[in-house]
Amino acid sequence: MSTVRTYASMVTFAHTLFAMPFAAAAVVLALERPHVPLTVARALAMVGCMVAARTAAMAFNRYLDRSIDSENPRTQRREVPAGIVAPTTAVGLTIASSAVFVLLAGTLGRLPLILSLPVLVVLLGYSYTKRFTWASHLVLGVALALAPGGAWIAMGAEVEPAILALMTGVVTWVAGFDVIYSLQDEAFDRAHGLYSVPAAFGTSVAVIVSAALHVVTVSALAFAGIVLHRGPLYHGGVALIAVLLVWEHVIVGRGTRLERVGRAFFDVNGYVSAGYFVLTLLDGLAGR
Repeated sequence: MSTVRTYASMVTFAHTLFAMPFAAAAVVLALERPHVPLTVARALAMVGCMVAARTAAMAFNRYLDRSIDSENPRTQRREVPAGIVAPTTAVGLTIASSAVFVLLAGTLGRLPLILSLPVLVVLLGYSYTKRFTWASHLVLGVALALAPGGAWIAMGAEVEPAILALMTGVVTWVAGFDVIYSLQDEAFDRAHGLYSVPAAFGTSVAVIVSAALHVVTVSALAFAGIVLHRGPLYHGGVALIAVLLVWEHVIVGRGTRLERVGRAFFDVNGYVSAGYFVLTLLDGLAGR
């Protein structure tokens, strides 16, 4: 159990919370379109795909960033730079998790199997982006948005504007809070030649960029609801997200920003994803 806890901590397993509810919401929304039967086996395979894919991405990130993390006071205690987990172990976990992801994707159909490899390219490739572009926040957003997109496709629903809007909402939501989170490393990133919006443009611009991205988030999720003819509970969920994101920026804007980043990142964004799923589910149940 100690080893399991160590590995779970290394890949921040608890943060699966951020993407999982949006994927689950995509499943609920896909039920309103022509779809394959949602069996227990299919549901478990989708959950397994998400956990395996995210584990692979995080393990690889910890391996690739081990030298950077060892120099950053905020990340020095992470398992790989601290010597708790060997770099080769992180690589092995990446390979094993990637294999599990591909195998499980194959059980969901031919298209999920075909798409599993380019999905892995995005998930693993994200870890390189901070070395050459401040748009790395958007790449991270794309990586997490593949979860609801993959769930939609795994349900056999056709790609349409609604799911693209939902994915856009996730991309900009993640990118927006990642810009906020990266405020903690603005000076470090600039000193070490790493790219982020705060390092490239400064704190004030970064806060504005984050807010603009979150405006797109709310607009995209509302558009998805309109296209799918969702009811008042769904749109109430979107309104709740708008309130939570505004509160997030109020938290960040008060006093010393960096002291409040942790709360804004973990608490508020957990409520965003969970709230969206719960109200989407309730809306679906109310419409039946």
